[in-house]
Amino acid sequence: MLFLTISVAVLFILVLSQIRTRGNGIVLKKQSYEIQKRWSEEGASPCVLVETPHKELVMTRDLSGFKQFRFKNIFIKTSPLPCLSWASSDDVWIKMLNKELKYVHDKGFLQQHPKLKPKMRAILLDWLLEVSEVYTLHRETAYLAQDFFDRFMLTQDDMAKDRLQLIGITALFIASKIEEIYPPKLHEFAYVTDGACEEEAILEMELVMLKALNWNLCPETVITWLKLYAQVESLKDGVNFLVPQFSQDTYIQITQLLDLAILDINSLDYQYGILAAAAFCHFFSFDVIHKVSGLTWDSIAPCVRWMTPFMRTVSACPRAELKDFKKVTSDDRHNIQTHVDYLSMLVRAHTMLAV
Repeated sequence: MLFLTISVAVLFILVLSQIRTRGNGIVLKKQSYEIQKRWSEEGASPCVLVETPHKELVMTRDLSGFKQFRFKNIFIKTSPLPCLSWASSDDVWIKMLNKELKYVHDKGFLQQHPKLKPKMRAILLDWLLEVSEVYTLHRETAYLAQDFFDRFMLTQDDMAKDRLQLIGITALFIASKIEEIYPPKLHEFAYVTDGACEEEAILEMELVMLKALNWNLCPETVITWLKLYAQVESLKDGVNFLVPQFSQDTYIQITQLLDLAILDINSLDYQYGILAAAAFCHFFSFDVIHKVSGLTWDSIAPCVRWMTPFMRTVSACPRAELKDFKKVTSDDRHNIQTHVDYLSMLVRAHTMLAV
């Protein structure tokens, strides 16, 4: 085992792969890592990076088909969480960081699907946000579906564009069963596709997706990180950490920025925690960002700069307003996914990026 003791530092990690041939196939020997807490002689609890046992995967594709997934800007430091009565704040923080290592997303999946274009992904995700609002689904549900879609596509090859809607609605179907107390029925998901996806096809795709994702269905999404940062920033002494303290109005402004940004395929260049921190940085000072995330400016600066045209686009549009939904209490309405004309906004943001 290789132990790298890290206190306050930015960690750039490569998941290394060793490849050798076996018959007509190729064996991919994959090294993976996890973050663990270790006690020092002084009683402190620095984090360490632990190399886990190799796992061999037999693959039957050309060497050129392999790529190394690069994890950017994983920051390991003392937890910014307050003392919790129900768990160790260090343990909670480390578990969240480990999920950033475990759940891989990468825009390179488009190279595996020559028939697909970045705009197709944007159209699909925009539609999923709209469906989420129609069925009063939570933001976390929509962002889980986005994660499932992107990670699933990373496991597939040469997908036809006419399959995207089926994959997208199935991802939302799975996410809603995980996140929602009363998820929509299967026939409702089929109905919203206007006959393009039958119930049986959704169920079949559900099994395919679950197997491809290896039942890894619990990432820390962009929304999870954003809510954590917002809560840490606004928390008052002696208040239950699980009770939201942040401003709903400010929160929905930031979520609108993130809704727009994730439609861009280049958002997959960044980890979810980095994306949330960058969006947060457009509304708060960097000192606040450092307090709630521990990230350095160098860690988030590229993402903040990339996100600037999206922020300008959002700022030029009517200000996001809290919406009222039937059977949704006022203290929960900020958690319901909303939709505006994001595709038109995306075109304007891309125009700014091109300048």
